[in-house]
Amino acid sequence: MTDNTWWVAALTGGTAVLASWVTTLGNARTARIQGQAAAETQRRQQLRDGRRRAYLDLVEQAHRMAELYWKVSAASRVEDAAERAAAWSALYERERDEYAGIRRCVRVVDLEGPPEVAEAAEALKREVGSFHRPFTTMVEGDGSAVEEAVAEFDGRYRPFWAALNRFVDTAREALHST
Repeated sequence: MTDNTWWVAALTGGTAVLASWVTTLGNARTARIQGQAAAETQRRQQLRDGRRRAYLDLVEQAHRMAELYWKVSAASRVEDAAERAAAWSALYERERDEYAGIRRCVRVVDLEGPPEVAEAAEALKREVGSFHRPFTTMVEGDGSAVEEAVAEFDGRYRPFWAALNRFVDTAREALHST
């Protein structure tokens, strides 16, 4: 009987050691999978946060450009030609600096991606840039050329807002799919 007890004890001990080893392997694998999942979640959140900041910066800069252009349109209603020209000249100087901000923001969006958002940002930049030619004519031109430029300038708002809305919609979709 002693022989059977020893074999039962050896078999029970061996089974316990084997079960412990299998459990340890399973726990290690589970911990590794959980760590990888946590790292992937953190990476996605950082990507989403970076994109969101880039998209918000571009939207804010586009609104600054819109405010500047509204001031240009308001100045076009000034009766005194000298006052109007002085206001336009001052705003013309600011336009260059604000447009540089748009270019910077679009480059960051190009880096952050995805490609469809970068394309929408480029389209927005083109719409913002489309104000420049008529504005230059307003500042440098005279007579009927200025009147035509004012009308062209004011006609640029609708395509600008449409491009901004397209960018926001595309960026929102990209953020929600990340």
